[in-house]
Amino acid sequence: MTPDSERIYTAALCVIGDEILSGRTHDRNIAQVASWLQVQGIRLQEVRVVPDDEERIAATVNALRAEHDYLFTTGGIGPTHDDITVDAVARALGLAVVIHPEARAALDAYYRDKGGLTEGRLRMARVPEGAELIPNRMSGAPGIRLGNIFLMAGVPHITAGMLDALTGTLEGGRPLQSATIGGFIPESEVAILLRDVERAHNDCQIGSYPFFREGRVGSNFVIRSTDAERMAACRDDLRRQLEQSGWDVTEGGI
Repeated sequence: MTPDSERIYTAALCVIGDEILSGRTHDRNIAQVASWLQVQGIRLQEVRVVPDDEERIAATVNALRAEHDYLFTTGGIGPTHDDITVDAVARALGLAVVIHPEARAALDAYYRDKGGLTEGRLRMARVPEGAELIPNRMSGAPGIRLGNIFLMAGVPHITAGMLDALTGTLEGGRPLQSATIGGFIPESEVAILLRDVERAHNDCQIGSYPFFREGRVGSNFVIRSTDAERMAACRDDLRRQLEQSGWDVTEGGI
């Protein structure tokens, strides 16, 4: 697709699972989805974590798909009784749940020498009616694409494979560029300077990320823009002003 480079495309992510909310499982998908989207020219603007509750998932899906160009979900498309993402999305869209013939064939081939296609495994061929499949080379169970909604696995390495399969298929704008500088600089002492530099550079944002290391307080400053030249000019201006104020600045951050 030919992207509209001036338009900002946005996405939301719905992370599904009681195990995430209970702390038993630490989510690693947010970072990889955000990074992948950035390369596609799409900004991840919202993340919600919801329990394994069909009504809650459906309500979240309807809210997020209306507010963003794309909605991704992770989790809840496996073989067990509490994998209810497909049912919840179908409910949100008013669709029936059906067995996708291509998904069934892929699962049948994958499990042929692993005990066959059981009732539980067949659940992974269920999709909202009219959905397309997202290939999954890792385990045979595909992801699901329906309009601007993408249902993916909760297991990070399987999610990564599904993202690879989607690469280049979504319309996006200009990718977000970023650069980092930093130092042992307390952000409270340069807050006004950061604000003024950002205001002086159109279409640039400066994020400040404090840290405590070696017994000292410091900050890394991330400059972001869809325009590489503007981003570089903002970075150089920020570095110059920090150094003029007496701070030692490290390119790439600390």
